[in-house]
Amino acid sequence: MTYRAPINDILLSLNHGAGLAAAVAAGHYGDFDGDITAAVLEEAGKFASDVLAPLNKVGDEHGIKLDNGKVTTAPGWPDAYQRWAAAGWNAVSGPEAFGGQGLPLAVNAACTEIWSASNVAFGLCPLLTLSAIEALDAHGSEELKTIYLEKMVTGEWTGTMQLTEPNAGSDVGALRTRAERAGDGTYRIKGTKIFITYGEHDMTDNIVHFVLARLPDAPGGTKGISLFLVPKFLVNADGSLGARNDIHASGVEHKLGMHASPTCTMTMGDQGGAIGYLIGEENQGMRCMFTMMNQARLGVGLEGVGIADRAYQQALAYAQERRQGKAIGHKGDGMDPIIVHPDVKRMLMQMRSMTAAARTICYATAVALDVAARAKDAKVRAEAAARGALLTPIAKAFSTDVGNEVAYLGVQVHGGMGFIEETGAAQHYRDARITSIYEGTNGIQSIDLVTRKLGANGGASVWALLDELAATIKQVETSNDPAFGTTGAKLRDAHAALERTSKWLLERLASAPNDALAGATPYLRLFAATLGGCMLAGEALAAKANGEAEPQRYVALARFFAENISVQAPSLEKTVTESAEAVTGADAVLAG
Repeated sequence: MTYRAPINDILLSLNHGAGLAAAVAAGHYGDFDGDITAAVLEEAGKFASDVLAPLNKVGDEHGIKLDNGKVTTAPGWPDAYQRWAAAGWNAVSGPEAFGGQGLPLAVNAACTEIWSASNVAFGLCPLLTLSAIEALDAHGSEELKTIYLEKMVTGEWTGTMQLTEPNAGSDVGALRTRAERAGDGTYRIKGTKIFITYGEHDMTDNIVHFVLARLPDAPGGTKGISLFLVPKFLVNADGSLGARNDIHASGVEHKLGMHASPTCTMTMGDQGGAIGYLIGEENQGMRCMFTMMNQARLGVGLEGVGIADRAYQQALAYAQERRQGKAIGHKGDGMDPIIVHPDVKRMLMQMRSMTAAARTICYATAVALDVAARAKDAKVRAEAAARGALLTPIAKAFSTDVGNEVAYLGVQVHGGMGFIEETGAAQHYRDARITSIYEGTNGIQSIDLVTRKLGANGGASVWALLDELAATIKQVETSNDPAFGTTGAKLRDAHAALERTSKWLLERLASAPNDALAGATPYLRLFAATLGGCMLAGEALAAKANGEAEPQRYVALARFFAENISVQAPSLEKTVTESAEAVTGADAVLAG
């Protein structure tokens, strides 16, 4: 089956669960007309279904080819990219001064989900370009913006992030790539980077690399890292492409999934050093790179949502068609479709509800980042920035975990056919696996949440969010809708567990930091299980109030999540607060 974007679900999540409609009404989006959102997403859905989805399996089976430093992508990919860029999709949220449409990041987030669902390996290329645009726009000189930004915003040129080296993965401060001042304001970059997504390809005629490197007199660790723009081809004064720069793909990885996305080893310096241009200030590269990484982390979270939704759609269609066994009480001839069996229903509901929760968490992150950039009031901007910072690690880690778990269940629903490549269920499972690793492993996201985001401003962002969630829970409880079942009670228990655990972790960070770190991953899951449950409940209430078609299906979805996922929160609390020693004292076991 092909992919169909769930536009109604996306709009409910975006406008009500994530708060876009309220932010527009509050004036935080200026003169943006929220009514155009549906039209934009409808067109994105058509392009995804008609152009990108049919290439998903083609790319997986064909992969990419490296020959003499040149990468050839799968058949149809360059043409699809040109059509995608020509239609303006790369420019959705780009700055208008450089050819962008200036639409909210939240709208582009919904588009990113759609690209990822239809063809995640394709969508990964513009995802990184958008992150590079953010860094250049925020930190680049006016001269560099004039030369490169419009080409990147329109999608004529793509961008990469180059951090990882053989000896420097998560520990970026250990990198060895060197930068030397050339005397003319440029730099010469020498070194090797690995795992560079779309480091080389044939879809555009230039690639703009953003490379972390260290100057000879730089301090050690992350304090001595600078960020450089290193184009594949140098650009002449008239804007035309000039000489080939000294940066080349010297290898490509053979991977578990994402076969159509070239993951390259990039070598600089074979001919004296790649010419690079400083972004920001010397030794301030990590600050600039985090502008890229935070955008990319949200994008990767949306990849998880997209893969999950595609896996769910495929599993649902299979369950409606595949006949095996009979429903309890069925006395007629023949077998029933497997969707009648309670355990299959359970798996499908788990897939859909977790996908919906992850979607809204990601969209809410995008709305917060939008308001932080667009609101007129400085206090509103600051609070939104703190909200976005708090939600980013949750959006990245929970959503990519969801992508993996939902893809796993998709294989399970297919049974033996899910293990066979021809159904496509296995591809989603393979493609999803990397998302919880790149752009900061999910363990690192959990550590970031506990050590940096939880205690920021004395925990003000967490307590403010908890107050909002409590208000939603109260609305559920006072709605007196029996269709919610025990949703209100389950969410209240989860909320209390999250509040207690947050306070416990804040205390342990000061007195016993290893205890706090031992509970970081279950804490993030506890946070997401509570947050996602309350958000889905809020969407269900909005669907009822706003006259959405079949609002009770959203109530049923919220109920399932609360009674099956949010209900895990008190147990996760005990894991965090009572089981730290089982982790910190495990050296004797792990030494053998």
